[in-house]
Amino acid sequence: MAGWRINLLVLWFGNFLVMAGMTMIVPFLPLYIQEMGLHDPNRLATWAGIIFAGNFVTSFLFQPIWGGLADRYGRKVMLLRSGFGMAVVMTLMGLAQTPWHLFLLRMLNGVISGFVPASVSLMSAGTPKDKMGVAMGTLQSGSVAGSILGPLFGGVLAEWIGFRPIFFITGGLLFAASLLAAFLVKEKFDTAMAKKQQTMSIFSGFKELSTTKEPPALYSVTFVIQFAILSSMPLIPLFVQRLHGGGEMLAFYAGLVGSVTGFSNMIASPLLGRVGDRLGSQRVLAISLIGAALAFIPQAMVHNIWRLFAARFLLGIFMGGLLPSVQTLIRKFTPDGMESRSYSFNSSALALGNMLGPVIGGAVSGWIGIRGLFVMSTVLLLLNAVWVRKSLYRRRQGRAGSSGALS
Repeated sequence: MAGWRINLLVLWFGNFLVMAGMTMIVPFLPLYIQEMGLHDPNRLATWAGIIFAGNFVTSFLFQPIWGGLADRYGRKVMLLRSGFGMAVVMTLMGLAQTPWHLFLLRMLNGVISGFVPASVSLMSAGTPKDKMGVAMGTLQSGSVAGSILGPLFGGVLAEWIGFRPIFFITGGLLFAASLLAAFLVKEKFDTAMAKKQQTMSIFSGFKELSTTKEPPALYSVTFVIQFAILSSMPLIPLFVQRLHGGGEMLAFYAGLVGSVTGFSNMIASPLLGRVGDRLGSQRVLAISLIGAALAFIPQAMVHNIWRLFAARFLLGIFMGGLLPSVQTLIRKFTPDGMESRSYSFNSSALALGNMLGPVIGGAVSGWIGIRGLFVMSTVLLLLNAVWVRKSLYRRRQGRAGSSGALS
């Protein structure tokens, strides 16, 4: 088996374990805070939101730093730093005694996080260009699969063994993923050559990447994708409750609607990656943005839970062509030797969208409701498709024309 395929297999499994471990705590996080002695509903909701967001705030700030170090010292080093570091921090969360302890540990986890971005950067540097789309799509499917099954495992284990042991299990999963990568992942990285390159600050690195317009354009695409898709996510269970009318199996239906997008995303990502290798990732990205935008329209009009289920399944299919295509294009337009730094800026854009989408969506929903949020997501994704057309297609055509004139 080719070396890049072995790396892909190991990192797929590693991404699955990392995302499953990180999302196992989501279903019971407010209950865990409640177990610490905080029972006032308003304070409990406030603390849950702050603790959940803490990870994204520090991740947004520190990802470019780790990306610069990865380009200088190697991607595998950063992969192992993040994996083993998060294993320790997650284990310590199981020993937290107050909400403050948990908040500080979540902040620290965001500081040292980066296993998934480092694996993307490592794969992009060692994968043949004609296989980049399928590699990015397959890697994405591992992360999505972990995100789907993690909350399910966490909910079951919380009922079975309690809250605190789950943090120890999560730490063990992160440690296992890192150990697997340490022994099996291979990276061709010329450390001596990398150290000869001029050291850049975060701002200098961004300025260097901005000499070509495509990378910053792709970062903005990533931010809008995450913002549009996550703006309505926290309100989906309440929408399911309204459609279902309460009654039995409400939690089951809410979980089903929440997970079906991930399942179709997991299936579609590798397939759309192959299409991108043949037809071009720009084209797949533009089509997927339009398809995802249109998939939000029936969600704004449904009055039946099964129609919502079908619309969310359709959304997941088009989501499978979004971030993997962006990651493939980032590698295409990034100068050699700056891949990790470029992916780290994209990870910061991702974290910012994850953080602002639910917050602003929750605030705006008071005026326009969740159906209005679906319409807002449609508009944002369509505008994003126009931006992709303007920033990527026209430049590519312009370059092709110049090359023809010179020849």
